[in-house]
Amino acid sequence: MGVVIKVGSIIDEIGTGDFLHAFFSTVSGTLEDEWGKRFPSLMKLYAGSLPYEQASMALAELAAVRTGLTDFAPDCVIWDIEDRTKTPPWGGNISADITNLSNYFVSSTGRYLIDLLQEGLEASRDERRVAEIV
Repeated sequence: MGVVIKVGSIIDEIGTGDFLHAFFSTVSGTLEDEWGKRFPSLMKLYAGSLPYEQASMALAELAAVRTGLTDFAPDCVIWDIEDRTKTPPWGGNISADITNLSNYFVSSTGRYLIDLLQEGLEASRDERRVAEIV
């Protein structure tokens, strides 16, 4: 199993560490002036864990990410913010269903990553449990 989001006994597989890093690289590189400046709660989750008290803020940030990424074409993906010469392992060979960066990131189980993160954060908020990336 690769990287997962875990909330209590709920575990959802995301994919590889590189894949998750690419998502957060894309978010920061397209929607922020500086890593974590606009979306600190999401970046805290990416760093490993987010207390349930911050889940509502992270959900609001995730909604802004979803909206913001719709303005960017799939070829604007940033695979690694530290090395922007890196490209996805599949290059430009992507599904025609991917129309912008909000639906570019699909988990290893076939779910949109933003939806998967939203579900985990909602569970964290509702069940009052920490959300972890492990």
